[in-house]
Amino acid sequence: MARLVMKFGGTSVANIERIRNVARHVKREVEAGYEVAVVVSAMSGKTNELVAWCKESSALYDPREYDAVVASGEQVTSGLLAITLQSMGLKARSWQGWQIPISTDEAHGSARIQEIDGTALNAGFAAGEVAVIAGFQGMHLPTGRITTLGRGGSDTSAVAVAAAIGAERCDIYTDVDGVYTTDPRVVPKAKRLDRIAFEEMLEMASLGAKVLQVRSVELAMVHQVRTFVRSSFEDPDAPHMGTVESAGTLICDEEEIVANQMEARVVTGIAFSKDEAQVSIRRVEDKPGVAAAVFVPLADAHINVDMIVQNVSADGRTTDITFTVPTADYERAKDVLNKARDTITFETIEGATDVTKVSVIGIGMRSHAGVAADAFKALAAKGINIRAITTSEIKISILIDAAYTELAVRTLHSLYGLDK
Repeated sequence: MARLVMKFGGTSVANIERIRNVARHVKREVEAGYEVAVVVSAMSGKTNELVAWCKESSALYDPREYDAVVASGEQVTSGLLAITLQSMGLKARSWQGWQIPISTDEAHGSARIQEIDGTALNAGFAAGEVAVIAGFQGMHLPTGRITTLGRGGSDTSAVAVAAAIGAERCDIYTDVDGVYTTDPRVVPKAKRLDRIAFEEMLEMASLGAKVLQVRSVELAMVHQVRTFVRSSFEDPDAPHMGTVESAGTLICDEEEIVANQMEARVVTGIAFSKDEAQVSIRRVEDKPGVAAAVFVPLADAHINVDMIVQNVSADGRTTDITFTVPTADYERAKDVLNKARDTITFETIEGATDVTKVSVIGIGMRSHAGVAADAFKALAAKGINIRAITTSEIKISILIDAAYTELAVRTLHSLYGLDK
C-alpha cells in the first residue's frame, strides 16, 4: 500500500475541536487506501509556555532538562489525536521520538536527525495502525536523552519520517493554503503557487518566507520527498481534498515543474527579511589573509554572515568590507571585531539595523539574461538605493533601507509579472 505522512502544526491542533478536524483529515486518507503516519506539533502556545517555565525556573537551565520539558507538548497532542482517531473506529497509537527511535546528535535545543529506524512503524502499518508521531523531538542514543530539533522542527520530523518509510508524499497542513509569490499582507495581489521547485523553496525559506523550516526543505530536496503545503482548515470531506489538485502548493523536483508548463517561469517569488543588520569595517589594511582575520573570529563566535562586499581604495593599501549578520547578533559581531582589532587593523566600524534584504528567486533565471538589470532599473526609478548585492544561479538579493521594504517588494512583484 502507498504511504502518506501528514503533518499538523500548532494552530491546527490548538484545541479538541481542531484535533477532531485533524482526525477527519486522517480518516479520509486511510479510507482512500493509504498507510498513514501523522506528525503533530504542540497545541498552539504550549511550547512558549513550557519555554517560559524553564526560564522562570533558572536563567542558566540545563539544556538536557529543557528538552525534556519542551518535548512534552507534542507528547500531549499525539496522545489526544490517537484517542480521537480510536473514537472514530481507527486503529491508532502515539509514538514519541525515542520510541521509534529518531536518532539525533547531542545538540540539545537544535539537534539534527541522524537516522530513523522505520522497523516499528512498518510493523504498525502491517497491523493496520495509524502512527501518530510527536514531532520536534528525537533521542541521542549514546546518552539516552531526549532532544529537540529547534523551533519549527516538526516540519523536519515529518519530512524525515517520509523519507524513512518511503512515503509517496509528505503533506504539511498549516494555517495557510500554500506558498505565495510573496507575503500577501504586503502585496494583496500575491498569488498562490501550484508548484515550486525544491531549490526555489529552499531559497524562499532561508530568505524570509515562514511557511516551512529551512532544514525540512533541505531534507526534502536531498531525499526527493514530494511535499505538499495545504490548509488544515478546509473541509476534510470536500471532494477534492484527497488529491494534490486541491488548494495548496506542491514542492517537487524542477523536472516535474517544467513537465507541467510549456516553459519554466523566470521568477517564482519575492522574499524579504527584516532580521538583518549591516556591518562595515572601514580602511582595513589590504593584505593576504585579511578576510580570514575578519570572518574566522565571527565564525568561532557562531555568528552567521550573509552578504559580503569588499571595496579596494584608490591607493590600493586599504579596503572597506561590508557584510550582514542577524539583527540579534549585531552588537556581538561588533564586539568580536573590536577584540580582534590588533589582528585585523582597521580604522572604524560602522553599521545599521534599519535595513532589509529583498530577494528575487526563480529557476528560470538560469537561462534568462537581464533579470538583475531590470530589478536595479526599476528600483532606481522608485528612488530606492541599494546598499549591497549578492547573487546565485537562481537568486538575486539586495540590501536596502527598511523604510522602502514594501515599495521594493511591490515594485519587483509587478516587474516580473507575478501580479497576473
